Amino acid sequence: MDFNSTRPIYLQICDDISEQILSGSLTPDARIPSVREYGATIGVNPNTVMRSYEKLTADGVIYNTRGIGYFVSADARDRIMQQHRKEFLENELPQILKKMKLLGLDPKEILK
Repeated sequence: MDFNSTRPIYLQICDDISEQILSGSLTPDARIPSVREYGATIGVNPNTVMRSYEKLTADGVIYNTRGIGYFVSADARDRIMQQHRKEFLENELPQILKKMKLLGLDPKEILK
């Protein structure tokens, strides 16, 4: 975690878990650390981790089995990819295209 970042810690935790899923180190139905375990590992309040888990649950990336813990959803990877693509197309790509236009870069140059 980057405690000096302007990005909230709970979103950094979501990003970290999402990256683990995308990389394959967390697979469908794999158990993720409990709220307390994860908080102790990275040195944050369990309430912060809980907020992350609630967001990931709402996004359909993880699910909770009461009394057992949190697990990676079967379609978590697809959901994360879909969300990242949407964010890229809506937020990052327009900025890249604007910068290319300002610099006079032709898309063909980039493809080389």
